Amino acid sequence: MKCKSIFFLAIMSLLAFGCNEIDDGSYAEPITLYEKVNGDWSLMNLKMVDEFAKTNKIKPDEQNLSTLFNYADFKINFSVNEKMNPTSYEVTGNVPPLFPPKGFWKLSSAFQPTDSSPLKIYLYNDEAKTKSIGEFRVTSVPNSNGEMEIQLVRISGGAAFISYVFKLNTIK
Repeated sequence: MKCKSIFFLAIMSLLAFGCNEIDDGSYAEPITLYEKVNGDWSLMNLKMVDEFAKTNKIKPDEQNLSTLFNYADFKINFSVNEKMNPTSYEVTGNVPPLFPPKGFWKLSSAFQPTDSSPLKIYLYNDEAKTKSIGEFRVTSVPNSNGEMEIQLVRISGGAAFISYVFKLNTIK
């Protein structure tokens, strides 16, 4: 009798759970880093780092440029199209150009890299993105705090000699 009761409960459980359909919702495209980088960014801080001095432990090895040369006016816009694909970028503000103030851009990866490679923003001269004009290392990916940090590295003879670290916050 006990065996029949357990069998009956097992069958009833299967029938009860078998009738429920799991609804995971409708498909949505995954959120990419393009959605996070897209938009207007203002400068919080700009730091120039002497990479040679830093490597050789010579002080001073960095200087804050934020308040010099009108960098307080620095703003950059990274645009995307309706499908969240990158289009153009533009720097505004009366600032000395450290990189071309207009062009096109794309990320090295649409998602956070899972290996140790840094995320990069590639800058291009043309819409087809065939003529490279520079790149940034993304040292801090935008998140809920609305901040991003990018680094422009100058290289000579295969060695970095100076870098510019831009700490940005989103303009809402």
